[in-house]
Amino acid sequence: MPPLYSIGKVTVGPALLLGWRPKVEGRENVPTTGGVILAANHLSVADEYFLGAVLPRHVAFWAKAEYFDGTGFRGLLTKGLVTGLGAIRVERGGGRAALSAFDGAIPLLRAGRQVAVFPEGTRSPDGRLYRGRTGVARLALAAGVPVVPVGFVGTAQIQPIGSLWPKLSRGTVTVRFGKPLDFTGRGDDRSEMRRITDEVMSEIQQLTGQEYVPRYAPPRTAGGARTGDGQPGNGNGNGDAAG
Repeated sequence: MPPLYSIGKVTVGPALLLGWRPKVEGRENVPTTGGVILAANHLSVADEYFLGAVLPRHVAFWAKAEYFDGTGFRGLLTKGLVTGLGAIRVERGGGRAALSAFDGAIPLLRAGRQVAVFPEGTRSPDGRLYRGRTGVARLALAAGVPVVPVGFVGTAQIQPIGSLWPKLSRGTVTVRFGKPLDFTGRGDDRSEMRRITDEVMSEIQQLTGQEYVPRYAPPRTAGGARTGDGQPGNGNGNGDAAG
């Protein structure tokens, strides 16, 4: 476990569990050993906090490349933070640069680690569940590991988009884990990866009860506003990309 993540497990993690008292359901569905992809809906930045707090093993998240390349005091602090937490670097550019996220995640999964993926590619703008991007399927097939669907409920209420800190509201957050999905032997052509992704999103929807929207969530601009419907492979590069 990365050093800073280890510190967080005995400081920030217990504080989250004590202060917010999230309900956790189906944690027994998460393998205690071996590589696993945690595929979740995305309502809030708080999703990452709570996922790391309720699971004993290290969870690797994606982080945009700019966090690793900062300069000055703030930049170096951010670089030390994401590196110490064991984050996976994501390049904003397309093509080979974007695939570097998979290059970083696949060895971790094959080594028996956990990697979190938000298939929607960005936080939901309105609480609904949007169409998933096929990165989760590509990652599962390439690494040969199961996918555990994860459903967050209530995180948008305690930390809405744009809020810097979560509001203290006990018992309003629920984290649900579904049974592992094994896609061993499935094809890796585009249509099959779409079917696998849709299966994962269906399982997530059953955990959350969200209304499903059969289109991609609109991407966020640099100023936080949203543009039109996103295209496959686009993401905001803040840990939600690679899908």
